[in-house]
Amino acid sequence: MITQSNFDQLRIELSIKAKNGLDFIAAASIVWLIIGYLWTLGYTAYDKSVLTFCVGAIMLPLALLFSKVFKTTWTLKSNPLNPLGLWLNFAQLFYFPFLVFALIKMPEYFVMTYAIITGAHFFPYSWYYKNNLYAIVAGIISIGSFLMGLYLPTEKIYFIPLFMSGTFVILAVLLFFDFKNKAKHNQDE
Repeated sequence: MITQSNFDQLRIELSIKAKNGLDFIAAASIVWLIIGYLWTLGYTAYDKSVLTFCVGAIMLPLALLFSKVFKTTWTLKSNPLNPLGLWLNFAQLFYFPFLVFALIKMPEYFVMTYAIITGAHFFPYSWYYKNNLYAIVAGIISIGSFLMGLYLPTEKIYFIPLFMSGTFVILAVLLFFDFKNKAKHNQDE
């Protein structure tokens, strides 16, 4: 039987070895910056939405590149919680019908919908990496994107992906310090 202490140690191990998913957050900041640029172009909202989906495809290769730069570990075979990270990512796919609806019916709000889904999917990573940063940012992104979608004129909707990119840069810095703190305390024990 696993104790709470052992369970928490498994989560901290994931946090340290994966560096809190820093590679994915850094990649996301670039992807959302590119998406922000796309939404300043003179294409139709539908075309920008399709291009947004296409740009999202570079997320995984970019994260892989950053994993080499940051020396993060993607798989910890000895940690039974490791597969949960992949399942948490797959969970967001069930929200994609909302994206398709937005694409077909309201493409001018596609990027807002995409941002809300992206933000909301971070919430369980707060538990996974044993820190509150992901939970806080999930709320900030989801609510912030929603409010921006409500109040921004559609020709200024590009502020949502720029907001996402900026939020990810801040999150990356905070996650790095959280990782360093955990690594230091784990080494001391």
